[in-house]
Amino acid sequence: MRLTFCPLRHSTRLPTGSAESTLMNTVADKIIAREFVVTSELTPPKGVDLTDVFAKAEALKGYVDAFNVTDSHRARMAIAPAAVARLLLDRNIEPIVQITARDRNRIAIQADILGAAALGARNFVFMAGDPPANGDHPDAKPVFDLNSNQMLRAGHELAQGRDMAGNPLRGTPILFLGATANPGAVDLQAEVLNTRRKIDAGAQFLQTQAVYERATVEKFLDAVKPDGVAILAGIIPLKSSKMGAWLNANVPGIRVPDALLEEMHSVAGTDGEIAKGIDIAARTIREIAKLCAGVHVMGLGWEGHIPAILEAAGVRR
Repeated sequence: MRLTFCPLRHSTRLPTGSAESTLMNTVADKIIAREFVVTSELTPPKGVDLTDVFAKAEALKGYVDAFNVTDSHRARMAIAPAAVARLLLDRNIEPIVQITARDRNRIAIQADILGAAALGARNFVFMAGDPPANGDHPDAKPVFDLNSNQMLRAGHELAQGRDMAGNPLRGTPILFLGATANPGAVDLQAEVLNTRRKIDAGAQFLQTQAVYERATVEKFLDAVKPDGVAILAGIIPLKSSKMGAWLNANVPGIRVPDALLEEMHSVAGTDGEIAKGIDIAARTIREIAKLCAGVHVMGLGWEGHIPAILEAAGVRR
């Protein structure tokens, strides 16, 4: 099947003089134009030195259309993503601000969306977030006032000029709203229902958990029927057969096929591991490219190899 598109729920054009107006085309513009979109991730530091973040983003300009700016990833306290997003915009790099339910009630979530929007951010991905007990402040109290669907609905209401309680806003933000999905979920029916709830709540794009087979994506899309919502398939390059086995054992929804594990194992301990990992990631992108609006590449330390992967896949030159 091929993903079909329908008009996005909100305007994808920016007002004249917007903080983002120096960007030639936004992710939303590219999706509407049916260009193949590539997103990736940046993890802000615990501190204010953003040298490494900016270096990674600058190195991937021309390859990656926008970067998710994570929100205290893995429940480890880090600088606020909205601030990093503003500084990326100053460098003509498009951010996608992640907002988790873990640390905020509905008042703070709406306030943070508006604050980031006032700073020029327009792209958001909503998710629950890892429990504080798993992070570096295990005694922190979790909030989880809203789930991802409710966060999307809150963003949708703000983009319509009112808050969750129905109160009018003084100035309406332009928002492009996203969430996550897991095509390889063990309980696919439950995942499909939850994904449909996200779409109904206002999701305009979905970034997925990593996939390694075209059939996984096809089955998910056939079940979800995304109605033009842009699907960005997750790609995690394999660094070794051990990494693939670890993903299978520890990350729900990821299934690295035995054939790919054998391919990686055949070059284990040689210089060929990097080349094989690049080849498999590029092959996966080629196989799913016509099914999705783009890919979300999670380098996990392999950011330097993303250009080679995208070039080998034929989606960038």
